[in-house]
Amino acid sequence: MTTKPDSPEQTKPVAKPVAPMSMTKRLKRLAASWLRWLHIYASMFGLAVTLFFSATGITLNHSDWFGETQLTESAEGELKPEWVKYNKPAENNGQAAPDELQGVARLEVVEHLRSKNRVRGALAEFSGDDRECMVAFKGPGYAADAVIDRDTGKYKLTQTSHGLVAVLNDLHKGRDSGPGWSLLIDISAALLCFISITGLGLIFFLKIRRGPGLMIAAAGTIVTMAIYYAFVP
Repeated sequence: MTTKPDSPEQTKPVAKPVAPMSMTKRLKRLAASWLRWLHIYASMFGLAVTLFFSATGITLNHSDWFGETQLTESAEGELKPEWVKYNKPAENNGQAAPDELQGVARLEVVEHLRSKNRVRGALAEFSGDDRECMVAFKGPGYAADAVIDRDTGKYKLTQTSHGLVAVLNDLHKGRDSGPGWSLLIDISAALLCFISITGLGLIFFLKIRRGPGLMIAAAGTIVTMAIYYAFVP
């Protein structure tokens, strides 16, 4: 006697009911997803500045490995004497000190030096006395100094340029690099803190790696502090 095979409805396994996910578990998954997303894309966004400050940390700490090049150029020129003509200050009657640069066309002097001698960098100093004016420019790995005779308008200019490593080191330190670059340093520092915090937060959602990860983080902190106390004078 033959039996008929069971119908498809009879042979199909019955799916077990899935328990609804608790609110706590949903929030944990959502937090882990957001932390992962933020950590990955913040790392990608800050990749360039992270590599730059990491590499220049080595060049700054070991500048002797790369040698130092310095190029000094001297030039002479002349500008309009009326731009720097000395006008004796009026009596101040014991009040504020007289302004030795009163009436000096500072903008014209600076622009003349830039256009005629290709001076670059930011204006760092414009000072003088009754005989001379001193103008200084500074930039990453660069300096220029001009001394101007106030009677004749003749000047002597010295420009000093250092090598690429010196430029990178000054950029790393934010030296003579302007407010825009200073803001970038602040932003990159905050970004690196954010990347570190999101990376630390992610480890708490990985049960298998949570313990070893926290132990390694603690070990790195202890080693850093030990090096500080042992080797820093």
